[in-house]
Amino acid sequence: MDQLDAMRVYVAVVESQGFTAASRVLGIPVPTVCRKVANLEEKLGVQLLVRSTREISTTSSGMHYYDDARRI
Repeated sequence: MDQLDAMRVYVAVVESQGFTAASRVLGIPVPTVCRKVANLEEKLGVQLLVRSTREISTTSSGMHYYDDARRI
């Protein structure tokens, strides 16, 4: 997995506040966005997002990671 690409996807999800909106912004399918974020969480060993049927929110670890990813 390309770490920088996964970071880019994660930043898009947070900034657009959803997987579907991020997929539109990035021009990639929703399942790809979901898979990249899930793989990133698995690799880091931490949950970055709290998912519900209507919204997503970042965990405290997710917000720290988002800040770092944006700087990179």
